[in-house]
Amino acid sequence: MKTPEISFVDSSGQPIRKAESYTGTGTGFGGQLQRWNPRAKTADAALLPDLKRGNARAEDLVRNHALAKNGVQLHVDNIVGHMFRLSYKPKWRALGMSEEDARAFAKEVEDAFTEYAEDPINCYVDAERKRTLTMMCREITANHTSAGEGMASAEWITGRPGALFNTAIKLVNHHRVCNPNNRPDTNNLRGGVMVDRFGAATGYFVRNHDITGYGLSDGMGNTWSFVPRETDWGRQQFLHVFEPRGDGQTRGENQFLSVMEQLPQLSKLQQTKLQNAIVNAMYAAVIESELGSEAAMQIIGGEVSDTDLKKYLSTVADYHEGADVRLNGVKIPHLMPGEELKLLTSANADNGFSELESSITRWIAAGTNTSSESLTKDYRQLSYSTARASMMESWRYFMGRRKIIPSRFASMVFALWLEEAIDSGRIRLPRSATRGFYEAKASWCNCEWIGSGRIAIDGLKEVKESILLIESGLSTYEKELAKMGEDYQEVFAQQVREMDERKKAGLPPPSWVKALALAPEQEEPEAVAEN
Repeated sequence: MKTPEISFVDSSGQPIRKAESYTGTGTGFGGQLQRWNPRAKTADAALLPDLKRGNARAEDLVRNHALAKNGVQLHVDNIVGHMFRLSYKPKWRALGMSEEDARAFAKEVEDAFTEYAEDPINCYVDAERKRTLTMMCREITANHTSAGEGMASAEWITGRPGALFNTAIKLVNHHRVCNPNNRPDTNNLRGGVMVDRFGAATGYFVRNHDITGYGLSDGMGNTWSFVPRETDWGRQQFLHVFEPRGDGQTRGENQFLSVMEQLPQLSKLQQTKLQNAIVNAMYAAVIESELGSEAAMQIIGGEVSDTDLKKYLSTVADYHEGADVRLNGVKIPHLMPGEELKLLTSANADNGFSELESSITRWIAAGTNTSSESLTKDYRQLSYSTARASMMESWRYFMGRRKIIPSRFASMVFALWLEEAIDSGRIRLPRSATRGFYEAKASWCNCEWIGSGRIAIDGLKEVKESILLIESGLSTYEKELAKMGEDYQEVFAQQVREMDERKKAGLPPPSWVKALALAPEQEEPEAVAEN
């Protein structure tokens, strides 16, 4: 038996409604929000059931949609760039050594790690021997944009010719991390990740490859390997980077989920408009005659029959052939009596397409955290001020992502390498240090990463700004050169070498001038010659 609905009414017989503290929690103006009743869910409950489908759709968009592909490329180029450079900064105070010893040690470590990580010939940092560390960071950033996370495993590979270190990194496709035999999630196993009671990952189930043939399969086999997060002594075995958005979140959410509906519709809209433009470019010419078949038969003196009608049409065709009726020339055709030439063209039905397309692309740009101008490569409407404001806003976002995604991944790789380098004796800790590697691992592995430089819209103005910031004590050469994607120590060393070479060659030293002397805002008036 259905429970009857009970409602309370006031003295006039009208239903009493609950007072609404926030209008957003009510039914909305005219009741538009009455059917909008989403369930409150945790991050995993909202993401994991549709994780595979959402990631597959995002990857399909990146493969086939120009805006999605460019959105990923913008993240890669602005966050990582062409070179992801280590700036090693051991916390020398916490390690009990002098700053001088720390600087000397940092220089030695930077040189050794760069030789290992950025070797373009052997690529020993990559287990597949295809990528340098910069290339791996670019791939991790691209995967994080389209799938919300980046994954890799730490491998120990011996016997490689000429390799000084056995540490190698194997990038792992995020689709391969899933529950064995696709069994449902539990409290301790979510999306292929084993977690403890606090939600911390303890290991990952990685699906093995299937190499029987990619034409009929997804490239994944039917067996799983369990990879622990770390060893008993704390050496990381599985590298997983993403930015959590909620309590207990186990897997990352991809960047395109909020615009997944608009992107494919934009493609259909553009294709439809392209077909419409093709139709608009076409034309048709017809000759209309006021004579019907019966009237024509009366003129030629006969009854309506197939033979007589063919004879009449043949007569018309012969006339037009003799009259040389042409459309591509300038000649005006001479028609038979009662005929009229009409040119039919398709109307241009724009129907606000440009504004609609622009609105959709702005929506997509907001969802991917890029500027609509850089996403669409359309800078026609920008002034210097708006371009700089857009660039600075994007730069702030990209710097946050650089710190959280590729810098964190590269720091994990660096920690693995430094541990082996110290353990093998190829890197020796300074004698003045009072704490060992495992006693203060975070202090020994502390580092920063220099990626792509900030885009200069007006290089002269921004150089002036940097010089003024340095001279006023509000910034340093390290920070300003990092904005350009350069390491200040390398720049200083190169400047010293160049000054010595100029001196030996007999050339004058370079002139260091202040910002305003580089290009005065106003030219001084010419002096008037006295008579």
